[in-house]
Amino acid sequence: MMIPMPEGGGGYPDFNAGASHPTLAATSAQAMRTVNLKSDMPQVHEALQRLARELAVAKQDQATLLKLIHGYGSTGAGGEIRIALQKRLREMAQNGQIRACIFGENWSKSDDEAWKLLQSHPELKSDSDLGRRNRGITIVLL
Repeated sequence: MMIPMPEGGGGYPDFNAGASHPTLAATSAQAMRTVNLKSDMPQVHEALQRLARELAVAKQDQATLLKLIHGYGSTGAGGEIRIALQKRLREMAQNGQIRACIFGENWSKSDDEAWKLLQSHPELKSDSDLGRRNRGITIVLL
């Protein structure tokens, strides 16, 4: 699911904004920072606090893309952390705190919004989760 910011033309974020930023130039590792929010199996409130910290650090570093690893839940039924993080990210997109987010199940060349992002950042085409419909990740545009 792509959550665009309400402001701006066409209802979608400008994926080219920041494309010439020096931190996005060389490699996909620089283009998209990966953050593992589930590494030690935190409680939901801890994962939400980590999300807030990581977003603040990324913005301070002028990063424009994050891949959040939040997992899909140990039971395979969706997971409380995933649900809470996606809810928070939707709210943040609607409030203009982030530009947009693409949930892992939509992180595919066949998804229109993901494809627009890939066109403006071709280095992301080598991302290991692209096309895997991985519900345990979310791409965030800052």
